[in-house]
Amino acid sequence: MSFEPGAGLALANAQGIARVVTAPGDHEVVRNAAADLTSDLRRVTGATTVNGTQIWLGTLGRNPAIDRLVRRGKIDVSRLRDAWESFVIATVANPAPGIPAALVIVGSDRRGTAFGAYELSRAIGVSPWHWWADVTPEHHAAIYAATGLHRYGPPSVRYRGIFLNDEDWGLQPWTAGTFEPEVGTIGPKTYAKLFELMLRLKANMVWPAMHKVTAAFNANPENARLADRYAIVMGSSHAEPMLRNNVGEWTAPATDFNYLTNPAGVADYWRTRVRTNGQYESVWTLGMRGIHDSGIVGPTTDDARRSLLERIFTDQRAMLARGVNRDLTRVPQVFTPYKEVLDVYRGGLKVPDDVTLMWPDDNFGYIRHVPDAAERTRSGGSGIYYHLSYLGAPLSYLWLSTTPPALIREELGRAWDAGARRMWVANVGDLKPAELATDYFLQLAWDVPGTRGKPINTVVTDWAAGTVGADVAPEIAAIMAEHHRLNFQRRPEHLQWWLPGELSKPSPLAPPEIATRLAAFDTLRMRVQSIAPRVAPDRRDAFFELVDYPVTAAALANTRVFDAEAHDRLRDTDPVSAAVAGERSRAADAEITALTSRYNSEIAGGKWRGLMAVEPADGQWRRYRLSPPILPAPAIAARRRPGPNWNAPDEISPSSVTSAVPTGPRPSPGNREVLSSSTIVVEAETSGSLRNGWRVVDGLGRNGAAVAAAALATLSYTVTLPPGRWQLAAEILPTYPTTEGADLAVTVAIDGGPPVRVGVPRKTGDRAWALAVLDNRLDLALPTPLAAGRHNVTIGIDDPAILFDALRFDPLPPSPANAGTQGLSHGH
Repeated sequence: MSFEPGAGLALANAQGIARVVTAPGDHEVVRNAAADLTSDLRRVTGATTVNGTQIWLGTLGRNPAIDRLVRRGKIDVSRLRDAWESFVIATVANPAPGIPAALVIVGSDRRGTAFGAYELSRAIGVSPWHWWADVTPEHHAAIYAATGLHRYGPPSVRYRGIFLNDEDWGLQPWTAGTFEPEVGTIGPKTYAKLFELMLRLKANMVWPAMHKVTAAFNANPENARLADRYAIVMGSSHAEPMLRNNVGEWTAPATDFNYLTNPAGVADYWRTRVRTNGQYESVWTLGMRGIHDSGIVGPTTDDARRSLLERIFTDQRAMLARGVNRDLTRVPQVFTPYKEVLDVYRGGLKVPDDVTLMWPDDNFGYIRHVPDAAERTRSGGSGIYYHLSYLGAPLSYLWLSTTPPALIREELGRAWDAGARRMWVANVGDLKPAELATDYFLQLAWDVPGTRGKPINTVVTDWAAGTVGADVAPEIAAIMAEHHRLNFQRRPEHLQWWLPGELSKPSPLAPPEIATRLAAFDTLRMRVQSIAPRVAPDRRDAFFELVDYPVTAAALANTRVFDAEAHDRLRDTDPVSAAVAGERSRAADAEITALTSRYNSEIAGGKWRGLMAVEPADGQWRRYRLSPPILPAPAIAARRRPGPNWNAPDEISPSSVTSAVPTGPRPSPGNREVLSSSTIVVEAETSGSLRNGWRVVDGLGRNGAAVAAAALATLSYTVTLPPGRWQLAAEILPTYPTTEGADLAVTVAIDGGPPVRVGVPRKTGDRAWALAVLDNRLDLALPTPLAAGRHNVTIGIDDPAILFDALRFDPLPPSPANAGTQGLSHGH
């Protein structure tokens, strides 16, 4: 696509824009896409007249004019026949009498055609997020399409989409009070905007919002009809079998949702949905759990649950055979072994072979299971249910979207390699502000090899160029990289170091670590502020929504918490400095409030009023939520004279702490200048033996990079330890081992000695898991301390699931044998 006059077909020029032509017998989604494409051409050019050029948009077999071109050999569709969601875009000379040339977009099916139209919209500069993030396209008076043919598809993953969830604090208040008050809930007007976004992102599936505050999707029959008009495949979450929204639609007591004692009542409830929705393209969730994501009611042992679920499968499939298609292989069905159901599946649950197995992550981005050899042979294939937002234990993350794109790439890429290619669905919460993560997830699902091969920095730069502006895109990519790095160490919603139900306690970070962390956040804020004036005026709303608010709010959340800690720590010994820290904490809290008010009241003329809620937004679900921050009371001393700057490091090198800000090239192993009492960290990617068999994982880890091994491989490091005794730990991400039930382990060899295997079990839901996902870190500690001096450390990894981040050496207290010389008592 070119915006300069020259060779090519004029889609827009001084005479106007091209006319988009469809056939009356084509699908409704094609006509919708044609109307959107026309609007996009007008939006980019400002033109209202047509120039004589035609864009033919049609589905193979549904557009007679395009089918004639195919028969005449004017366009090659050999790779479209029987293909899934594929399309070609080609310039064709003399397609019909009186038409010298046309741009022809032809799809293999209805979604393929729509994807082709929206691909052209993107090419002329219209972002998929034009409405959802207020991304105004750049103006171009002329648009020229290059000659030739371009093929797209089929997608890597057959079904790709999102799950709207935990909508109580954003999406539902916004739609009920601002966007769709006439229905008072997330209804057809909202879903129409969502479905258009999905098509622009080349997605095809939605699981609708299902909390109690939201009316059930199918309570309004217009919603399902709308999804069909947009060719969106509707499904439902793992806890909502047979397209039913149990929270809103099951009106009997929850105890009656029991297939042991009330099979007729439950079956009739499911059968009703088959009757109302059987004519639409859907993916039917099989199985059963309790109301609102609770355990199945009735059976009390895994054997009893297994027997009952197999009976339920049989009955549900009989309903689908009668009400949808007698050939059940043509009825997409899915079963998700989630939470306690996973143990039932592992215990021998027989799932029909044509049913897709949907594998969940652990709610924090780490996939618990990927298909094994037997599961890869199933005709139904496997899918992934992945969280970008979560309400649940140990702590929720519902406010700011901080999952690094690199983690999405690594975990979903590993699942793809293992054969999970049938269905990917991301829980996106309220959708905003998860635009970048949602966009990347769906890019990856459309084209795993192509997207996976791009550096994260390239992906984010391209995204920023398309949403904010090419001139500031590299700087935005750098800001987002640092934003993800810092918040990967601890999410804004996880800035407490005790679990719900426990006594509160301060963070384990030392004051210099806190100072370095806050300085890094302050730098990020200044970088955002420096970019803002250079953003084009009509893109400033988009910049605020996509960059400024999430980055600035995360920084302020850290200032609020850590300065409150500083106040509490200093108030008895240095009341003036404590008062200053308290003032900074309160100021940060006030700024978060003002920033959020701006989002809700001012941005895009108040369009998003009610959408953004600061976590913790309210007192609901307290056992899963961050405790409300307790701010220091105002102190008169802070207004009399300033104290020392607690944010500034005090005579300590930033390289001596784990959260040091990278400056310039990474140091080689052993070259860090550290104090003898400080932790020593050696980044995994700095090994001099990083060669074949190892891969540097960009954009992930506590310092912005980690390493992974494709097969058995070792890495060597040399470090000189100061006087004392040192505990060595390998820091890894809390992924799950490829082999079911195995420990997550590495081998460690010291100074050429025999390798020692160190590992930890991975049990989802226990305390060790909770602490690991909040820290995004597991420590594999060598049991034997190391003495001072120069050491060679060799790390061996034989599991591609392991993401190795760093070696850490922590100082230990003197051994009992030497304790007397250190002035320490012992023997108690």
